[in-house]
Amino acid sequence: MSGSFFADIGYASVNKFGEQLCGDHVELAETEAGDAVLALADGMGSGVKANILSTLTGKILATMLAGGMPVEDCVLTLADTLPVCQVRGVAYSTFTALSVSDGREVEILQYDNPHVILLRGGRYHPIPEKKNEIDGKTIYRTRLALREGDVFFAMSDGVEHAGVGQLMNFGWRRQDIIRFLESRFQANLNARELSRMLVDECNRLYGYRPGDDTTVAVLRVCARRQVNLVIGPPEHPEDDTRQMSEFFAQPGKHIVCGGKTASIAARFLQKPIDTRLEYIDAEIPPTARIEGVDLVTEGVITMGRVLEYARDCLEDGEDTDVWREGEDGASQIARLLFDEATEVVLFVGRAVNPAHQNPDLPISFNIKMHMMEELSACLVKMGKRVRTVYF
Repeated sequence: MSGSFFADIGYASVNKFGEQLCGDHVELAETEAGDAVLALADGMGSGVKANILSTLTGKILATMLAGGMPVEDCVLTLADTLPVCQVRGVAYSTFTALSVSDGREVEILQYDNPHVILLRGGRYHPIPEKKNEIDGKTIYRTRLALREGDVFFAMSDGVEHAGVGQLMNFGWRRQDIIRFLESRFQANLNARELSRMLVDECNRLYGYRPGDDTTVAVLRVCARRQVNLVIGPPEHPEDDTRQMSEFFAQPGKHIVCGGKTASIAARFLQKPIDTRLEYIDAEIPPTARIEGVDLVTEGVITMGRVLEYARDCLEDGEDTDVWREGEDGASQIARLLFDEATEVVLFVGRAVNPAHQNPDLPISFNIKMHMMEELSACLVKMGKRVRTVYF
């Protein structure tokens, strides 16, 4: 996302009870300028046919909008491309699309899906809409200036159908959905967690036997925040100064991981290391302090725990209280990378640590490198922009 803001995007779904495939589809794309495009499509019916319709719709819509094509061309292309249902005689998929421009403005396109809900400052904010007729379809269009903290909820109609004939006679009314979102909203929750929160409530209202595919996609507007992390000395000692010079030249916060790396950083900054001996978590080595560095931790053991938190976070999004409330090094890194950062730069040293060559230790050079590669992949899945620099 170019410009002054960053789009944190996340989504979650539950399939209609008894179906292996979801009839909803979320597609993400980027413009040449790096702005985000999000498309949520809901195919007619459920199962395989609905999955095909929604997947085609989402991919076509997101790709064309990211390419700068007019919405009229997008709708006509969909009409010409979608396979016609032999039973119903129509090709039908609803959609919602959010397309960001210059990191400052969003265009919203809506066709037959529940209308997007915007929380601004944690409270519901009405979205002005204009109605357009395109190829016999009523498309609602909105162009809106973004503000930091804006959260847009796009959803399939499975959300409004939640509880029909069970906990609620007529499903989940829009005003009740808004009331739920306002009551549960927390500014520190990311887009994926917010989407999961709403989908989980729908699943509960369905009695955990969803009567329809249910999908929520969230776009959360954040200020750009870069976090930089260095772990391990360079392969060649003569590159120590260059590594630290490039690392500390980066904007944002700085995390130094590893004893040898901390020594190099302290020498570069000409500051002493204030070593702490108390263990907050018996399994995670203590942190240290260097003036000019936001966080100093041990290396591979601490990063191994961070990677565990990242895996758990992506898998089910539960138990985040452990690292959100912990004060050990791994918890502090997790908060900086998962919650605070929109962009992460990893400086990974290729030097082999002699201490790790003990065959009795479960640590090796390759494990460290794979660990950082997996962490990078996890951060990308969380919606972060990640760059890795090797030394």
